Amino acid sequence: MTERAVPILPSRDLTETLSFFERLGFENRGAPPEEWQYLIIGRGTIELHFTEDASVDPLRTAAMCYLYVDDAQRVYDDWADLVEPDRATGSRIERPVDTDYGMREFAVVDRSGNLLRIGSPL
Repeated sequence: MTERAVPILPSRDLTETLSFFERLGFENRGAPPEEWQYLIIGRGTIELHFTEDASVDPLRTAAMCYLYVDDAQRVYDDWADLVEPDRATGSRIERPVDTDYGMREFAVVDRSGNLLRIGSPL
């Protein structure tokens, strides 16, 4: 078995979270959110889990994780028009940058305030 880690991120509303990530090409890999009060989504080999927490303040970073992809620029290009900035939640997408540590990466903040950094080696 290949070892891996799966982040469990907070969500202020699991249905809203599912809708946000479905636009980015993720699919629900578990039961409907209202059945488990838990959400498992995936896109290719990436898997994210969410647990409902109504106390989440979306204007403060709730949690964060890093997603390694083959081509961060391509993923950004695919997602750039799909993540609508939302002042009420702070949801947004940040343009890619080349880092000192050899990665091309960008950031997405979802409607619960979770920060996802997405990157690939330069």
